[in-house]
Amino acid sequence: MVRRKTWIVASIAFALIVMAVGVALLWASGRGAEPSIRLRPHDPDVTALGQKVYTAHCAACHGARLEGQPNWRERGPDGLLPAPPHDASGHTWHHPDEVLFRITRLGVARAANLKDYASAMPAYEGVLSDAEIIAVLSWIKAQWPADIRERHDEVNRAQAARKS
Repeated sequence: MVRRKTWIVASIAFALIVMAVGVALLWASGRGAEPSIRLRPHDPDVTALGQKVYTAHCAACHGARLEGQPNWRERGPDGLLPAPPHDASGHTWHHPDEVLFRITRLGVARAANLKDYASAMPAYEGVLSDAEIIAVLSWIKAQWPADIRERHDEVNRAQAARKS
């Protein structure tokens, strides 16, 4: 009887250790750090909020029509890149939802873990809520033509496949 109880206790302890190691590995890999981010370009409430946020915080640099600044691929005299377009002509749709979210929330340098990268793009952590960031990115995506939205969905599917 004592051996059976010892075996049960040891089995439970082993299972808990295995679970703790699994959680630690998940956390260390970054997969458990943030919830999965998914844009919602088909949700009218989300995109309505996103349009307001974009107008208030993004349009001054990225343009009222998502057109970005002129010569956005060339560094200016200050060494910074101008704001890129967020329309179909830009590169925004080349990045998965989670990357776009991190860039908006943390700024380019922190999102990409580039210590010495200078960018005019501010970090919106503490300025916009996560829901507002998702809303503005959802509104941007809602402005893209259907074929670009589908290509962006493919980028997200590829990212999800890499994570699993």
